[in-house]
Amino acid sequence: MDFVISMPERPSLPVAGSAARFPVGRIWCVGRNYAEHAREFGHYPEREPPFFFSKPADALLSDGRTMPYPPQTGDLHFEAELVAALGSGGRDISRETALDHVWGYGAGIDFTRRDLQTVAKKLGRPWDLAKGFDCSAACGTLSPVSAAGHPERGRIALFVDGALRQDGDLSAMIWSVAEVISALSASVALKPGDLIYTGTPAGVGMVERGQTVRVDIEGLESLVAPIV
Repeated sequence: MDFVISMPERPSLPVAGSAARFPVGRIWCVGRNYAEHAREFGHYPEREPPFFFSKPADALLSDGRTMPYPPQTGDLHFEAELVAALGSGGRDISRETALDHVWGYGAGIDFTRRDLQTVAKKLGRPWDLAKGFDCSAACGTLSPVSAAGHPERGRIALFVDGALRQDGDLSAMIWSVAEVISALSASVALKPGDLIYTGTPAGVGMVERGQTVRVDIEGLESLVAPIV
C-alpha cells in the first residue's frame, strides 16, 4: 500500500529474555485505583466505579531512554504503576476470563503535568495535555505471563535519585487487573498490543531536571527514567 507521507514507526517495548519486541497499540490508564492515593487528592474511592483516560501510543517512553522535561509545566509528577500488556482483545470481557487476554506485565510511570491537570479540573476541561504529552507513558521491559505469572500482590516502589518516594503493594488495588480489563472492555473493544496502566499507590510527587526515577515491582524488570 502506498501512503502520501512516510508511515510512522510503531511504538514497541523490549521483552525479557528475547530479542523480539512487543508492538504497542493504545495506552489506557485507570484513575484512583489505590485508596490511599485517592484520599491524598481528596476523593473517596469506595464510592465510585473505575474511570479511565488514555495517552497516545507515541507518548511511550521505553526503559533506558531519557525523559525530556516537558514544556509548559513547573510541576511534573511521577506515578508508579503496574502495566498489563494485552496479547488478545475483545468487547464485554468477563472478569473470569480477563486475565487470559494478558500477554505480560511491566513497571510503568504515568508522568503528569500536575499544574495543568489542576487547572483543567477547576475549569471542567479534559486532562489530555496534562496526561498525554510526549514521553509521558514510561514502561520498562515486559515480562511474559509464562515467566511472571499474574502479579496479585508484591511490592511496588518508586525512587528518585535512590530516595524512596512511593512504597505500596499490588494487593492494595481497589479494582484487580481482571476487573479493570472487564470494566474497560465494556466501553471499548480492546485490542492486541493495548497497554493498561493500573493505577498508582500514595506518595506521588514532583521530579525535577537532572533527577533519575526508578520503579521496582516485585517479580518484574525495573524501569529507569532519567529526566533531562
